[in-house]
Amino acid sequence: MQRTVIDKSQLRKQIRQQRRTLTPQQRRDAARDLASLIGMTPAFRRARKIAGYMACDGEIDLQPVITQTWRQSKRFYLPILHAPVFNRMWFGHYQPGDKLVNNRYGIPEPQAARASAPEVLGLDLVLVPLVAFDLQGNRLGMGGGFYDRTFAYLLRRKVWRKPLLVGVAYEFQQVSQLPCEAWDVPLCGVITEKQVHWF
Repeated sequence: MQRTVIDKSQLRKQIRQQRRTLTPQQRRDAARDLASLIGMTPAFRRARKIAGYMACDGEIDLQPVITQTWRQSKRFYLPILHAPVFNRMWFGHYQPGDKLVNNRYGIPEPQAARASAPEVLGLDLVLVPLVAFDLQGNRLGMGGGFYDRTFAYLLRRKVWRKPLLVGVAYEFQQVSQLPCEAWDVPLCGVITEKQVHWF
């Protein structure tokens, strides 16, 4: 069900609470359905270097997508917040058996050497976590601004807009309209456990 626009902090609280109420079986089913839909998209099939995240705080789980990526001999990357540029991310290669360590927010990230991290320009597809989205491509995140700062250059590009930024979420995270700031980097689409939304 779509919500009307409300205060961002209140919206974050409501949707995060709703995510946490899902049962383990609902989470597994949604993750499986999400992976199936992502795997059918041309964006995923063409991509060789894909970035995503490790789910926390009730986020939809990407583990089936990660496994699918490895099976297809694609390279998968996870965000690392210990970036050399203040408050921006870089992405470390993640493969089976790699040890992850919790960052300052408790989110697992690779113990990757900086040399193994591609420039964000080298990524083909980034699966972006979010708290809420609308059908104009606006995304409400956790409020840290890491994705907007890391991919701000996409706001200035007219051609060769790489990587493709696609949000992933539960369908109930859709709202009717989100406020948009000048620095917000829009998504190219959002994929949920139920459907693919291209903007």
